[in-house]
Amino acid sequence: MSTLPPAHIQKFGIDTLEKKVYTIAEELKEYMPLESDRNRLGFNLFKKFKGEGDDVTTIFRTNKFQIQSISRKDLIKLIEEKLSNI
Repeated sequence: MSTLPPAHIQKFGIDTLEKKVYTIAEELKEYMPLESDRNRLGFNLFKKFKGEGDDVTTIFRTNKFQIQSISRKDLIKLIEEKLSNI
């Protein structure tokens, strides 16, 4: 029995919207310890920028992110501040 190599992961360029949004999500590592939560947040933020997603408050209301060391309200404010820099 043999296994196939893992699928190739395409890296986004530094200037792309995808990279910027996922970087914001990754910077929240101390507040969102689970990598899957950060990836889901990055995906939802990217959809928001494309005009297909919800605002940050709705993203947090509909997803069950594990948050530590900060309140949900303060984390939403922090994310909105970071998004305004894009």
